[in-house]
Amino acid sequence: MTTRLSQASGAGREAAGAATGALLVVGDVVTDVVARRRGPLATGTDTAASIRMVPGGAGANVACWAAHRGCPEVRLLGRVGMDAAAWHERELIASGVRPRLVIDPEAPTGTVICLVDTAAAAERTFLTDSGASLRLEPGDWSDALLDGVARLHLSGYLLFSEPSRALVALAVASARARGVAVSLDPASAGFLATLGRDRFLSLVEGVDVLLPSRDEACVLTGLPDPVDAAAELSRRVPLVVAKQGAEGALVARSGAVCARVPAVSARPRDTTGAGDAFTGAFLAALFTGAEPEEAAAEGCRAGALAVARVGGRPPAAA
Repeated sequence: MTTRLSQASGAGREAAGAATGALLVVGDVVTDVVARRRGPLATGTDTAASIRMVPGGAGANVACWAAHRGCPEVRLLGRVGMDAAAWHERELIASGVRPRLVIDPEAPTGTVICLVDTAAAAERTFLTDSGASLRLEPGDWSDALLDGVARLHLSGYLLFSEPSRALVALAVASARARGVAVSLDPASAGFLATLGRDRFLSLVEGVDVLLPSRDEACVLTGLPDPVDAAAELSRRVPLVVAKQGAEGALVARSGAVCARVPAVSARPRDTTGAGDAFTGAFLAALFTGAEPEEAAAEGCRAGALAVARVGGRPPAAA
């Protein structure tokens, strides 16, 4: 039997525009083990590293950055194991997020080992055990979750398991019926290659905003040039904001890139969660009435802050 740890409240208010409703994020909540080392791994022996355990997950990170960057109310639906449920709830609340965490009776909380090479611009490689995070299912969804919600954001990791794919379809249909805007971050170029471009595009039908990384956009189109890839995706999704890392972001509509947003310079310590920071800040800016180009600039500023920190979360709220 599934147990619910916490309930996002605020029911009864109708979404009344970007400035008055809440942001509901549906996505993964995981534990990140960040191992920062300098240079290649020494196979078969020891490699010195600085290791920290921090709360993470693309969905949870986006929610925390949205709250940190001024989104008036942020809620999160995710699934965790009993082993770390209370810790994750405390960390989310400390970041200003109202969690609704489903406790999985069988699977542990997802865990990701983040291998960060400090000698290579803090680039990271993930070893991922999704655990409970991708066991979200239609039974975890209720249309009441959209009460008072102006925007719904979905983590693309949910598309990589059958139960959570079914939940995504249900959530998107519910949002469209209520006129709630929907955004989605594809999440992982490696997983997308396995899922397949055509299947992904069919699964995100009805999404208003797509926020891929450069690699994800290229995988989803088969085009090597990120500008061409962003433009092509915008033929399928009304607004595409393609994150380009140190090269900023591209904003595309109706088959053409309409803005190139420059990056903000930073000295990277850990690039884990930089894209999540961008997405959270982008969504928060939309709530203030910013145009997509302005919101993308906010995303670039948040990304620069994120890479200067270890882990994928912003500083905890006071």
